[in-house]
Amino acid sequence: MSSEAFDADNATLEQLRDVLINKNGDAKLSNRYRALFNLKSIGTEDQDRERAHVAIKYIAECFKDDSELLKHEVAYVLGQTHDLYAAPFLREVLESKDQQVMVRHEAAEALGALGDKESLPLLTEYLENDPSIEIRQTCELAIDRIHWENSDKAKTEVLEKNIFSSVDPAPPLATNTSTDKVEKLQVILNDQEAPLFERYRAMFRLRDLGTDEACLALASGFDDPSALFKHEIAYVFGQLSNPVTVPSLIRMLKDETQAGMVRHEAAEALGSIATEEVLAVLQEVSKDKEPVVRESAIVALDMYEYENSNEFEYATVV
Repeated sequence: MSSEAFDADNATLEQLRDVLINKNGDAKLSNRYRALFNLKSIGTEDQDRERAHVAIKYIAECFKDDSELLKHEVAYVLGQTHDLYAAPFLREVLESKDQQVMVRHEAAEALGALGDKESLPLLTEYLENDPSIEIRQTCELAIDRIHWENSDKAKTEVLEKNIFSSVDPAPPLATNTSTDKVEKLQVILNDQEAPLFERYRAMFRLRDLGTDEACLALASGFDDPSALFKHEIAYVFGQLSNPVTVPSLIRMLKDETQAGMVRHEAAEALGSIATEEVLAVLQEVSKDKEPVVRESAIVALDMYEYENSNEFEYATVV
């Protein structure tokens, strides 16, 4: 199947896999993303678990690819399947010294999203010993999320309904707490002495509030020293797609001192927001010297095109 003729919605599992892994060597990055998200939809099917597991296995084949961006997206997608069948593939990526930090980080985060208790010893090992702070922080979050998922607290806390249907690195702070004002949440968000898991919970509570005020409070987190923290805020802004976040996202994207994971997430968030002012910025960054940023801008431009046309419905598959 040629990349130009690719119809993701009507492709077979094998055709989706072949486009995802770029078997013919000519698949467009946007088509590979579409293949990935269609496989993800199949991988979360409850009616036919055998077929879902084939889809998950095909998704994991992409970990052999050279694209850091695509592999990190593959890890994220596997974490969203709600299926522990994906866990061994993710553990292997976390343990691999051949994988980039951004890919390994996403694998660790995905294990947390799956609530995989069997991965706790591995996550603890990398929390204590990995040289990358992004990996250590991700393992800390994943461990705390797995413990929370299996706690009484998870059964009793009242949480805002997640309209984005994503499994996040941390649940939002409960609605039945006294910390539901934007100013208080912003204090927790930026408290360097607070546990990272608690700060992430404040982040996702601010996301769920979703007001302009909450978005501007979230933007204050872009001054944090942690690349992991900043990349998560950019991800949240992509979910919210609120134009008020555009100036701060452009600042992150254009700042070449920021880590690739931050700039990449800022690019994709701008693609989701798709206001007129972001087009020139994305076109400029699509020639960036850093591959993960350059590829993210290309994907973001495809998202921008969708948001301003009826060509492809990203929203049904992410």
